[in-house]
Amino acid sequence: MRERYPMIPQLRKFVLCLFFSIFCFSALPVSIASSAQIFAKVDISQQRMKVYVNGKQQYVWPVSTGKKGWRTPTGKFRPFSMHRNYYEKRWQANLPYLIGVTRGGVAIHGTYATKKLGRPASHGCIRLSVNNASRFYSLVKRHGLRNTRVVVTH
Repeated sequence: MRERYPMIPQLRKFVLCLFFSIFCFSALPVSIASSAQIFAKVDISQQRMKVYVNGKQQYVWPVSTGKKGWRTPTGKFRPFSMHRNYYEKRWQANLPYLIGVTRGGVAIHGTYATKKLGRPASHGCIRLSVNNASRFYSLVKRHGLRNTRVVVTH
């Protein structure tokens, strides 16, 4: 007699393997199952950025935020883009290690004007030394934009 549904045994095996895999991997510790969380807290009044990895503070860096007339927006942000070397035509400036923070053009990026770090000097962006911007960029690249949050406060 000819079997009416010849694929049923293979489908059963597939479904059993699928459920077994889900059961096994859901039992893994959270630290293995998910990537690290990167959290950057920018304090405008202190002109500092603190970087946390998995809740542990790793870095504190001087920054420059928006100067008079060019306010850096406050709030909670989820970065959405990364550019190793970015040239901004409007300002005719190289912005190394740029991480886009707002759709309005505010980003975290490196600057060569390191003497201005620690005081408001930008057009709204959050400036870091090129070395620190490189470190932050590498962290975000390693752990992913999806696992990165930026909070800007006064």
